[in-house]
Amino acid sequence: MKKIPVAILAATGSVGQRFVQLLDGHPWFEVVALTGSDRSVGQKYGETCHWILGELMPEWAANRVVVPTEPGAVAGAALVFSALPTEIAKSVEPEFAQAGMLVCSNASAYRKDADVPILVPEVNAGHVALIDAQRRERGWRGGIVTNPNCTSTGMTVALKALLDAFGLKRVFAVSMQAVSGAGYPGVAAMDILDNVIPNIDGEEAKVEWEPRKMLGTIAGSQIELADFVISAHTNRVAVIDSHVVCLSLELGRKASLAEVSAALADYQPPAAAQELPSTPQPVMRVRTEANRPQPRLDRMTGRGMTTVVGRVRPDPLLDYKLVVLSHNTIRGAAGGAIYNGELLVKLGYVK
Repeated sequence: MKKIPVAILAATGSVGQRFVQLLDGHPWFEVVALTGSDRSVGQKYGETCHWILGELMPEWAANRVVVPTEPGAVAGAALVFSALPTEIAKSVEPEFAQAGMLVCSNASAYRKDADVPILVPEVNAGHVALIDAQRRERGWRGGIVTNPNCTSTGMTVALKALLDAFGLKRVFAVSMQAVSGAGYPGVAAMDILDNVIPNIDGEEAKVEWEPRKMLGTIAGSQIELADFVISAHTNRVAVIDSHVVCLSLELGRKASLAEVSAALADYQPPAAAQELPSTPQPVMRVRTEANRPQPRLDRMTGRGMTTVVGRVRPDPLLDYKLVVLSHNTIRGAAGGAIYNGELLVKLGYVK
């Protein structure tokens, strides 16, 4: 197939760099524009970008001149991947949608909008249909889909498997979130070394609400939230990449430990989300060792796209508890948005 032209908005930041890395050699997409702030515009990407990833910057990116974050500057791109900060995304992303481009956004600016899906293809591929509602009601030719918060991503994949099999009533979640989730330069070393920070501004509300939207059902031009409750504690820990979430759950109906483990291990994404370049292989891996998953050992499972679950066991207060690990800057950010873009192509939204 002829490659689809795409652009990366805010390409010099930490998430923007992940987009550059993951789109290098992509079988469907060709990057035709990298945008940046006024400080970077007009310079070669390799000269203005402080590259923080372990892999070398792709040569094509290093030699590309950074352009303004404006629709006219990325003319020809059918799809844009946005790593914009939320406060900028709020005003800028609709400009691209109005210009006829589809925006796969990593920002939280539009996650609460009724007609904007928080998309995780292996969970709620059908929510893409909200783009049609956007086009009707907002009068634009493009559209916006968003990633969830990077902590919500992996836990929602696990919750989806259990919701489908048994139903859910209550979820208690405690996150241990990597420093890369704060962006670059992130948390000061004197704050995080030898320490756990038991608050991340705004995170608990996102973790308590976003999974319920992703696991909800479309009703007209909006989504009815899934009918269960989540209580969350969010913590920043001294790990570079990968968020870990400890979950305790009350199921909708009683189930054995073997049934719960099988529901997780056997979960498959909807047909539309299968056999895409970024489809996790496997979607979810259940570890049986007593000390897994661990960020250093498990973060790159399935090229960083697989949700890793372990320590599935009875809970003395609710029904069961388990540990979920997900790579926050790959599955929970750039990789997830690319997966969303692939789904849009498969479903015919990208022409």
